[in-house]
Amino acid sequence: MKIETKCLHEGYTPKNGEPRVVPIVQSTTYCFDSTEHIAQLFDMPTEFMYSRFANPTVDAVERKIAALEGGVGAMCTSSGQAASLLSILNVCSAGDSFVSTGAIYGGTVNLFAVSMKKFGIECIFVDQEASEEEISKAFKENTKAMFCETLANPALTVCDIEKLAGIAHKNQVPLIIDNTFATPILCRPFEWGADVVIHSTTKYMDGHAVQGGGVIVDSGKFDWTNGKFPDFVEPDASYHGVSYTKAFGPMAYIIKARMQLMRDFGCYPAANSAFLLNLGLETLPVRMKQYCENAKKIAEYIQKSDKVISVTYPGLETDKYYERAKKYLPDGCSGVITFSIKGGRENAVKFMDHLELASNVVHVADIRTCVLHPASATHRQLTDEQLVAAGIDSGMIRFSVGLENVDDIIADIDKGFAVVQ
Repeated sequence: MKIETKCLHEGYTPKNGEPRVVPIVQSTTYCFDSTEHIAQLFDMPTEFMYSRFANPTVDAVERKIAALEGGVGAMCTSSGQAASLLSILNVCSAGDSFVSTGAIYGGTVNLFAVSMKKFGIECIFVDQEASEEEISKAFKENTKAMFCETLANPALTVCDIEKLAGIAHKNQVPLIIDNTFATPILCRPFEWGADVVIHSTTKYMDGHAVQGGGVIVDSGKFDWTNGKFPDFVEPDASYHGVSYTKAFGPMAYIIKARMQLMRDFGCYPAANSAFLLNLGLETLPVRMKQYCENAKKIAEYIQKSDKVISVTYPGLETDKYYERAKKYLPDGCSGVITFSIKGGRENAVKFMDHLELASNVVHVADIRTCVLHPASATHRQLTDEQLVAAGIDSGMIRFSVGLENVDDIIADIDKGFAVVQ
């Protein structure tokens, strides 16, 4: 099936007389005929037994997202932050390190640089545009992964996935990519060498700002038996000696994440949340096409204004990432634009406060146009040096183009520009 068809049909196939739409199984609990059956599940939880591990509604969505990304399995989480956290904890323990590009979401920077440090895990930040030799210097003996974003939030840098995958693999570690802004409609990182993909499903996948969520997808291609990951190979005492690579083969990563981390952290989404997410996934291809079309027109319009210093949108021919975007994002660069307004923070706030159609919210990738001032909000906790590394200045505005008529969005932008001196 083509990806548009997968969005509608993957994950759930009704049998004779069953509901056409994925049903909401609103239950934490499942019944069994014998104590022995339950005991076996605690050795090897391969069936639904408790909704902290898995739920039929969520399972259907996990199967769909895995199919969209071309992975062997997926695990939904209660937020994108939870997906980022568990994706790293699945390979790193206290005393380990991992490498991340600097141009990533501010909340992820704080998670990696502050909270993970408290766990005894070091994050080493690098410039993704540095040479292969320079980036490779960041890797240590205890380095267990590399992390980046396909389209960085909000800098909109485009990750050179093949380059970073090559560096990661030379150092015998997986490349983990946050594919939130691109979605599998615009980019499928596994096709370019990535090993694990995560999303904040709160964004384009849901699209309607009705529920938070995240997901981790496993490509099934990384060799966990290369000697650097004994936790995947050696018996797991907490599950009666199971070896994930021996028992689950290509699905070792995602099964370990569920059996160890979801069991202990319990950050699993509710069935109703998964049902709503599935509704968003069903229209994702149609929406992404329109987001990209609207954003391209808006970016071109803003670029012509004398009130603006610079516009960042990889779909523009003048953008520094235009050629790379043609390679990795040939069908569009999402609906998110960033631009820096003259007069810095003061004029950025004036512009945003005079918009009427666009919502000033702590959100992005919605069906409705929304704006945010990253330096005051999502990246407020970053140092000046970290802001520079993330590609952010005080006048930057993150403009998330919605599905309204593009002429109405432009008229709203003009209201903002009218008060900028």
